[in-house]
Amino acid sequence: MPEVIGDKRLKVLLVIEQCNPDIVSVPLVGYQFYRELDKVADITLVTHSRNQAAFSLRKQHKNVVFIHESKFNIRYYKTIVQLALKDGKTTSNGVNWPLYHALGYPIYAEFSQKVYQRFRQDVLNNQYDIVHGITPMMPRYPFKIVEACRTTPFLLGPVNGGIPFPKNFVDKARQEKNYLNFLRVLGRNLIPGYVRTYKQASRILTGSTYTMSLLQKMFNLPQDKIGLFYENGLENYWINPVERKDFQENNRTINLLFVGRLVPYKCADIVVKSVHQLKNSVKNRVKLTIIGSGPEQLHLQHLAQSLGLSPMINFTGFVSQPEIVRYYREADIFCFPSIREFGGAVVLEAMASGLPCIVTDYGGIGEYVTDQTGFKIAPESAEYLIHEMKTKIELLVENPNLWQQMSSHSIERAKEFLWEKKARGILNIYQELVLQNLENAI
Repeated sequence: MPEVIGDKRLKVLLVIEQCNPDIVSVPLVGYQFYRELDKVADITLVTHSRNQAAFSLRKQHKNVVFIHESKFNIRYYKTIVQLALKDGKTTSNGVNWPLYHALGYPIYAEFSQKVYQRFRQDVLNNQYDIVHGITPMMPRYPFKIVEACRTTPFLLGPVNGGIPFPKNFVDKARQEKNYLNFLRVLGRNLIPGYVRTYKQASRILTGSTYTMSLLQKMFNLPQDKIGLFYENGLENYWINPVERKDFQENNRTINLLFVGRLVPYKCADIVVKSVHQLKNSVKNRVKLTIIGSGPEQLHLQHLAQSLGLSPMINFTGFVSQPEIVRYYREADIFCFPSIREFGGAVVLEAMASGLPCIVTDYGGIGEYVTDQTGFKIAPESAEYLIHEMKTKIELLVENPNLWQQMSSHSIERAKEFLWEKKARGILNIYQELVLQNLENAI
């Protein structure tokens, strides 16, 4: 589909509250969406002023509007930090996320209100062909600007989340302060404009099948109004098309890799216990690298020591993005049994590097991995995950042809998630919605 309707590029008001090239996770995903969409459409980006410093270093971005927060919210945010972040340090990984998001809503609400005040008249006057709201990606935050989209299509998402803990992982849920998740349901019922955002949106994109089903049931949405569009993507440099044949060398060390924050639900302990249970002929050949930092790191190191695995496990701590590529390229098998993963970009990075992936079949990561690219294990229990991961590692180590096939398929699968391709997918949706709007106006 062409980038233009008639003789002009589409004019898009793109609202991304969290949009920052220098901050990982949601802000970086928001920025990558913006950067690629800006190449194929006439984008006006609206984002929070906290991102202004990062944009000032990137002069190529011209049409960006920064929404400044009030002095009250600046002080209020410091209070949230004290209450929801361990020791009041924003660099800590001990984050009480349910409390943080619940208390943080007034900050987002102010942003949303100011966006509405600033752009309401422009949208009503049809200054944009489409309005697109991306972050925050949590499905319980509304966009007030939808109220101005009376004759302009409004695209929401991708949104993701709402996935509960598997029923047999009560201990992990408690460690993650799951008892505060009632705040999410409470928020859905009390947040102004929440229902209206979903009811009035022209199209809703979701980042997982679970979230899509959840929203369909909550709002009784028709099939043609909601669709699946994974939020994570890949830069071109991640794709490693070099065929690796050295895996078949007898007695070569096989490098297992885990990448993620060291928090309970990521389940790095399950990888360690799986390695412990490997039969000796395989255990003597493997090394495990655990990349990441967090409150579980000391516990994991003690676990490795108690199982006699310290010599074969390397805890790197935090690794920067440029350096982490090398670890992926040097690895052979990616082990990621996270039990509550919404996106799981690390799995895409692993597949792009040619790694067969062993993951939990739950949430987003269970949808990234196919039977041709790795193994998906049902989260029946921690013991089941440990046994099955151990079995799959042995299978790959002892069957180099299977490993090679999965490695090749993983790279091909990862190419489907390149940011350039994702931007084209969004552009196609823009075109479809705008054309539908024109037809309805006739």
